[in-house]
Amino acid sequence: MAKHDKIDIGLSTILNPVPVVMVSCGSESTGPNIITIAWAGTINSEPPMVSISVRKSRHSHKIISETGEFVINLVNKPLVKSCDFCGVRSGADLDKFKECGLTPIKAQGLEHAYAIKESPVSISCKVESVTELGSHDMFTARIVAVTADSYILDDQGKICLDKIKLCAYNHGEYFLLGEKVGFFGYSVASDEAFEKRMGYSRKERDKYKHIREQGEKNGKKY
Repeated sequence: MAKHDKIDIGLSTILNPVPVVMVSCGSESTGPNIITIAWAGTINSEPPMVSISVRKSRHSHKIISETGEFVINLVNKPLVKSCDFCGVRSGADLDKFKECGLTPIKAQGLEHAYAIKESPVSISCKVESVTELGSHDMFTARIVAVTADSYILDDQGKICLDKIKLCAYNHGEYFLLGEKVGFFGYSVASDEAFEKRMGYSRKERDKYKHIREQGEKNGKKY
């Protein structure tokens, strides 16, 4: 078979990679808890909104349903092992914060939920609707606050997520984000803009320009 010949591989949740996040929540009766979520994503920009999908059987499902709050905590390399642990153990049986050596802190903008102090970025969310999908319920939520570690900001106050070695989940495995190969709009950017955003030397920029021009000769549009 040729390289790009297509075969039917059956139905599956094959969309990859996905962000792996640690969703924290809590109530007066349960205390703080963490659940690892791979089905999470941005669904709107104005107002900023996200969704997470959780099985009904999960301990956190009950907590989030009762309080209408949760926090999405981004996962970097130091948190990967804890992230995995929180995905294979239930908060109904043990204190995940204690077991993982993590620190629960009250989440900004929320009444009940906790954030993970050791996470570089925490996103406070208030549930607006719940949709029953089948194996999972989807919680649609509005972002009410975002907190980040101070070292992530540059001198101009810009958030530099590349500093925190974020992780992604790819077909059952965890990966660190790797080499930056472009940015939004780079395919039509000027050489000067490309060099500034990518931090390339002039020699490397000229090499990129050569590749782009060669592609155009071969009928490819960049």
